[in-house]
Amino acid sequence: MWTEIDTHISQVTGTKFQTATKRSIGGGCINQGYAVSNGQDTYFVKINQASYSSMFSAEALGLQQMYDTATIRVPKPICYGTAGNNCYLVLEWLEIGGGGNKAWEEMGRHLAAMHKVKQNRFGWDMNNTIGSTPQINTWTDSWVEFYTEHRLGYQFKLGRRKGGHFQSSEELLAAIPELLAGHEVQPSLVHGDLWGGNAGCTSDGTPVIFDPATYYGDREVDIAMTELFGGFSPGFYRGYNEVFPLDEGYEKRKVLYNLYHIVNHFNLFGGSYESQANRMISQILR
Repeated sequence: MWTEIDTHISQVTGTKFQTATKRSIGGGCINQGYAVSNGQDTYFVKINQASYSSMFSAEALGLQQMYDTATIRVPKPICYGTAGNNCYLVLEWLEIGGGGNKAWEEMGRHLAAMHKVKQNRFGWDMNNTIGSTPQINTWTDSWVEFYTEHRLGYQFKLGRRKGGHFQSSEELLAAIPELLAGHEVQPSLVHGDLWGGNAGCTSDGTPVIFDPATYYGDREVDIAMTELFGGFSPGFYRGYNEVFPLDEGYEKRKVLYNLYHIVNHFNLFGGSYESQANRMISQILR
């Protein structure tokens, strides 16, 4: 497998690459991650079973689209493919570990700039994954329809198959048009899975985001998720609002948007996420 990966890197970069050192790094809860080096160049390689190859091709496309906006730093995708029973994704190596308040302010500004990259419909070029859960990105003209059917409705359906009981979920889905009434949404390029584990700064203080679940949606889904598991630095929100101020009513909508991730966490991990989702549903309907 590693010989095939070396060959692919060499073909894509035009420079012969042969792995001399390989060390294991966290690749998230789903993948194995490695830093591979020939002593001069280093790459980050994700490995999984071959059945996950479409997940890697979608991640590479998402990263490339964000990279092409020249707004916020992401690891540039190098190549991806399958080798035997495995699939792989090779990314630019970025040394994460720096950044203070000013860097997080810059991250807010850069993300706001990416959110100004628009489409005329909601969705994306292909389905991808949120964690390991399929994420449906069928192009849709209406944000209300897209979020109802392809985000919350789909997660509730998966949750019921796993034995989850989401009280008032149908009532909530029926209420989404009213909950989003008056909120004009332009389809923005969003990261889609923007929690603290998928953002950081390089050793020179450059803000970086990675591990995306890319699509075109309401930019507020990204900001809402930054608040879900502990929140980002206050400087991040200050920087973001300087460039692209949030609309009135965001504080209410963020609970609706974060419910998607909590139901997904139930579908991935079970446990107390079911009761957390039900509390959020009650809060929204109140």
